[in-house]
Parts: sequence; C-alpha cells; structure tokens
Amino acid sequence: VQLVESGGGSVQAGGSLRLSCAASGRTFMYYFMGWFRQAPGKEREFVAAISWNKELTYLADSVKGRFTISRENAKNTVYLQMNSLKFEDTAVYYCQADRSDGRLRLATPEYWGQGTQVTVSS
Repeated sequence: VQLVESGGGSVQAGGSLRLSCAASGRTFMYYFMGWFRQAPGKEREFVAAISWNKELTYLADSVKGRFTISRENAKNTVYLQMNSLKFEDTAVYYCQADRSDGRLRLATPEYWGQGTQVTVSS
C-alpha cells in the first residue's frame, strides 16, 4: 500500500496551495482519507478527513474557513485545498487513511504517506 503526496512547496502568507494524495495497492472503499501535519519539534496535528461517500468531512478548528478537503474515488485520490495560508501552517503534511474516522482525527492511521513540505513565509 502506498500513499504518495504531492503539491507542497513554499508560498507567502495569504497564498494558496493544493495538495494531492494518490493511493495505491488496495481498494480504499469505506476508508476515511485525510491529512495530518507535523511541524518541527511538535506533535502530529490532525488537519482534515473525508468519508468514502464524501458525506462526512472534518476540519481542525485551526484551518476551518481556509482549507477544503475533497476526494475522487475513481482515482483513489484525496485533495487538500489550502487558502489564506499562515506562517503557522508551515509543516510536513501527511496523507492518511483508515476505516475509523476516530483514528484519523487522532492522527494515528492505519496507512500514511511520506509527507510533503509546506513552508509559509510571513
């Protein structure tokens, strides 16, 4: 099983980035997919999650109103649209997948990727 993130980079505060995560190696039917992030010296922090049927979405309070999560099941891909980026959003962003939304919200998923760096300059 592989989760491969892309789309990270450097941006000025107020800018936007769109992260993508392509999953392969198994079907992710009925899996929640999402993102967590980790900044240097800090613990993992849940960012967002979405259910298989897209009816449920969860966003951390720190990103509500700025980030949007979506997924394309036909492509086994999940996206994170990040707008109005702030310096404090700087972190490595990891794609995650699990049958439990609880484990995603704890950032302790069954599967996760290698991560992509997002750097926001103030």
